[in-house]
Amino acid sequence: MPKMKTSKAAAKRFKKTGTGKLKRMKAYKSHILTKKSTKRKRNLRKAIMTDVTNVKNMKKILPYL
Repeated sequence: MPKMKTSKAAAKRFKKTGTGKLKRMKAYKSHILTKKSTKRKRNLRKAIMTDVTNVKNMKKILPYL
């Protein structure tokens, strides 16, 4: 059986934590920042865990993570 391929796009966006959860950064922080409040931009800096409903699909496209 051939090797499974990792989705490189997903590999750049997700990291695995020590407990095996997937960590990601929030969206909407790249441009058009002038109309967003400072509080909103500050909260977008923080990394969060991937939702449990998506984890099964993420593990499939990131087999070696």
